[in-house]
Amino acid sequence: MKQISYLVSLFFVANVCLAQEVKFEEYDLDNGLHVILHQDNSAPVVTTSVMYHVGGKDRTEGRTGFAHFFEHLLFEGTKNIERGKWFEIVSANGGRNNANTTNDRTYYYETFPSNNLQLGLWMESERLLHPVIDQKGVDTQNEVVKEEKRLRYDNSPYGQFLFAIQENLFKVHPYKDPNIGYMKDLDAATLEDVIAYNKKYYNPNNAVLVVAGDFKTDTAKSMITDYFGDIPRGPEVVRNYPKEEPITQEIKAVKYDANIQIPASLVAYRTPGFKERDSYVLNLISTYLSDGKSSKLYKKMVDEQKQALQVGAFNIGQEDYSMYVVFALPVGETSLETLVSEMEEEVAKVRDELISENDFQKLQNKMENDFVNSNSSVEGIANSLARNYMLYGDTNLINTEIDIYRSITREEIMEVAKKYLGKNQRVVIDYLPETANAN
Repeated sequence: MKQISYLVSLFFVANVCLAQEVKFEEYDLDNGLHVILHQDNSAPVVTTSVMYHVGGKDRTEGRTGFAHFFEHLLFEGTKNIERGKWFEIVSANGGRNNANTTNDRTYYYETFPSNNLQLGLWMESERLLHPVIDQKGVDTQNEVVKEEKRLRYDNSPYGQFLFAIQENLFKVHPYKDPNIGYMKDLDAATLEDVIAYNKKYYNPNNAVLVVAGDFKTDTAKSMITDYFGDIPRGPEVVRNYPKEEPITQEIKAVKYDANIQIPASLVAYRTPGFKERDSYVLNLISTYLSDGKSSKLYKKMVDEQKQALQVGAFNIGQEDYSMYVVFALPVGETSLETLVSEMEEEVAKVRDELISENDFQKLQNKMENDFVNSNSSVEGIANSLARNYMLYGDTNLINTEIDIYRSITREEIMEVAKKYLGKNQRVVIDYLPETANAN
């Protein structure tokens, strides 16, 4: 078996050695816009994307959800793009586009046939320089966000999972509130509030522009200067969010969900921001515990003991603090207390014992394989380049992040689990059907 494991390891290392380095060029415009170019002429497509360093945490009390709201609002139109025509222009020119918002950043992108690079750059410069922000657009997108909240969270089974964790793990940091915000805050916001938010965060010096795919570098640089070079620099964003006190005693909470019949048990820990080395170690621990049917939690609680319909562990990475979550849904009469006890037993093993050399090698192989398969499209590469620069401060992580995982040891896995995943550091949430509240 050792011989086979050794051969498998050599196979993955060989694959990683053959994996193509993602080459890129980066520079700054005078207005502070960071530009990253990744040229790949293997297919006639090009992605233009802009990531803004603004997310759900960037708000004041009583004005939550603005970053997610702007994700929608900035598709309304510009001085040169008629209201409601954004998606029509993209599709009519053979492209596709989307956007998404987290607690830490907002990301927009378009992918076009490569002969439409200029169109993609023009549209993103329009979004930055000439957005039309008026009461009609605010009212329209307010209703869009409300409908999204109803569909994805209020009326979706287990749609409150993340909210239940956030509101119990955080007391003072903005991560305590949902990224989508509270609808009463959006209803209370004035047009002046919205305009002020745009002026504060949507500026070239708070953004990174990525062009990835089939283009000529000199042509792209010239277009970028033409479309983005004259956009004025904005105020520097200063963040000084309150720090959370460590959790030193287990917190118990209950959350009710009208959309479920089967309860769930959630165990959550506050962990370090994703830039910290310990966060990478926690990612490995979650893979060890719950990635696939041969993982420790699944094999034990689902396959062997028939206690759980589903079980999992994952580290939800965020810039300031992350959230490590272990959860399970019971089978039959299995109590939530039993689920918590069984999950804790596996977490305790990671805290108190070195994982086996064989399991450790499997983890390393999994990370190597994921690295080989990552960034398989220009869209994915554009996203990774933007994220690594904006949130990690190291664009080249796209090539070197695997080295962090390679350097992690079994001893370090045990030390990090002991440091962050103690019983006295956790929140235990009984996630129950609404009928249980009625009783």
